[in-house]
Amino acid sequence: MTPPTTRTWARRGHTPLIRVRGRSQRRFSIAALACYKPGERSRLIYRPKRHADHKRGGRRSFTWTDYRDLLVAAHQQLGAPIVLVWDNLNVHKDARLRAFIDAHDWITCYFLPAYAPDLNPVEGLWSLLRRSSQANTAFTDPDHLMRTLRHGLRQIQYRSNLIDGCLTETGLTLTTSHQQAQ
Repeated sequence: MTPPTTRTWARRGHTPLIRVRGRSQRRFSIAALACYKPGERSRLIYRPKRHADHKRGGRRSFTWTDYRDLLVAAHQQLGAPIVLVWDNLNVHKDARLRAFIDAHDWITCYFLPAYAPDLNPVEGLWSLLRRSSQANTAFTDPDHLMRTLRHGLRQIQYRSNLIDGCLTETGLTLTTSHQQAQ
């Protein structure tokens, strides 16, 4: 509920202030896949999740089944095999998720080096989202925050050049099997 702050303009000596009532203990997570295929428009597939009250012992992040469901939905939406390049989040390495991936021939999984956020294009998408949709916004309630996040993600979805730019920023490139053979 606490937004990132960015620069703003005001008359000299009159710094704009926004008072926020209090911090919410509610928690949201969003998992996203940046999808690239040579010759096609890049796509963003995401799933938000609102967590139950974590003070009562509820989980504060995505479970392996949430990631499994995201992969199944992406496979259905894309209608093609998936080459998954993941960071080293502990849930991504969960034995149950690994067993699911190994059991399906439409998923090939690779892991990024131990700490390499600069190689993950989704990190660039989160940065865009924070700077565009969330910056300098005092959210009135959790629903306001979720509506804003969904709107910002839809804006990114419709602008494939932003998704392409996040891949370009990593220095990684797309290659086809034909190009690799040469």
